[in-house]
Amino acid sequence: MSTSMKSGFDEHASEYDAWFMKNTNVLYSEVKLVAHFLKNSKDVFSVGCGSGLFEMILEKDFGISIKNGLEPSAGMANIACKRGMTVDINPVEQADLGIDKYDTVLFNGTPSYITDLQAAFNKAFAALRPGGKVVVIDVPKESSYALLYNLAKAVGTWEHPLLEGVHPEDPYPIEFVKIANWRTTAEKVEMLKNSGFHNLEFAQTLTRHPIYSNNTAEEPTEGYDRGDYVAICARK
Repeated sequence: MSTSMKSGFDEHASEYDAWFMKNTNVLYSEVKLVAHFLKNSKDVFSVGCGSGLFEMILEKDFGISIKNGLEPSAGMANIACKRGMTVDINPVEQADLGIDKYDTVLFNGTPSYITDLQAAFNKAFAALRPGGKVVVIDVPKESSYALLYNLAKAVGTWEHPLLEGVHPEDPYPIEFVKIANWRTTAEKVEMLKNSGFHNLEFAQTLTRHPIYSNNTAEEPTEGYDRGDYVAICARK
């Protein structure tokens, strides 16, 4: 994560949770997707745990415990610590994840904010015990949400005639949109394979147009061909 990305999350940490609280069906659609590949995951390490919001809900509603994480933004990490997590405040590129230490490494919504994603996947591979898994979840560049985000990023605001009537009522804060770099599913698949991962599985959610995605919470489905939030699970 670059310095600008880190400072962006430090300055607007409270807005992250506030946005999800306004978009609870989007939140729970995403949480259900995260839970889909975390059943029986044993010792999980969360890369870019943010405020620990997802980890808190996963434990409360799904019985999935994630106590250790990494987060470059001190503002976000402080919130996660208050929620019971132990957080290393570091970008993943500079962090020491250890060797053969975890059963599962989770990247939830973080790949688009990691500058050197290939290096991050290499570290995750090394940190996993034999047979362990990585779970990589994000908005794919080819999705409706990413196309909207990249348009908003290009014009610098949600308040633009090109975006009128096509973005959600409460769009993702523009401060976070401006510092993101969304990648295609194909790009992430190639990087995972380059790191040595195999046996890739896919699941997706947020299959409605973004202006309707907060109407109801969705259950995850297999594949990656129509979801605006896509999970890749791969084995070491």
